[in-house]
Amino acid sequence: MELQSLIDQPGKLPTIPKVGQQLIASFSSDEVSVTDIAAQLAADPAFSAKLLRLANSAYFHVSRSIGTVDAALQMLGFVMVRNLVLGNSVAGAFKHIKGIDLPQFWRYNLFTACSARWLAHRGDFNSDMVFTVGLMHGIGQLQMHAVMPQAMTPLDKQLGVLDAGRAQLEVETFGFNYAQVSAELARVWNFPPALTEALRHVADPLAAAEFSEAAAWVHMGAWRARAEVLNLSPELQASTYPVAVGQRLHLDSGWTGALANHLPQDESSLMPPLAELTEGLESMFQ
Repeated sequence: MELQSLIDQPGKLPTIPKVGQQLIASFSSDEVSVTDIAAQLAADPAFSAKLLRLANSAYFHVSRSIGTVDAALQMLGFVMVRNLVLGNSVAGAFKHIKGIDLPQFWRYNLFTACSARWLAHRGDFNSDMVFTVGLMHGIGQLQMHAVMPQAMTPLDKQLGVLDAGRAQLEVETFGFNYAQVSAELARVWNFPPALTEALRHVADPLAAAEFSEAAAWVHMGAWRARAEVLNLSPELQASTYPVAVGQRLHLDSGWTGALANHLPQDESSLMPPLAELTEGLESMFQ
């Protein structure tokens, strides 16, 4: 199957709710009406409940109860809410995908986003953009399973969808990988070109004709997320660490405990546990 055929036929493209479409448009608009978006969010009882539960979680240490979507937007910030709404919208567009453990899949994407954001912030890069790319980078995997499930079954038996070697196996089999499908979905949904291109190169950021730093930070975040979700041993974590990508980012590998036996490190430079980085956010994808 050709890459384009995964998205260019009626019924093959997942439907994003109107509020999600508006939020995508807000990436390239200086005139987005936060008030209008808040009104649309408030009209969705299920999402409003999730947003308010998150805003009132212990993670944010609020001194007063947050009782409205407007207040939650003010407290969480528009960019964070936009990312969570997009993630929730995409998660809702893909349900009952054969061959994928969806709770595990979205946990991995969320862990990737939060890890990449933490790293990008330390690297003085746009951490909000990186979070968006990290959250969306795996959606091509869902599209591939939804549109061509029979072709994906033998690959799933050979190598799990979250395995580090999965993208290469897909290229060898189909001529493209999930990251490229993610980018095509983002293009059709009118994501900004910079985000689309970052998605396209997440699986192999050093192979891009023009280096995307956002893709590289997400690649590093995906390594950390994979280690957590798949419960990889310290030895396997160390052996799969993306050394070349880390070097390209000038990233000191002392940020991860997986290499503690290889390099001296200051504990204050370690990434916090992912349970701490993502506390409360998983409920947005349930």
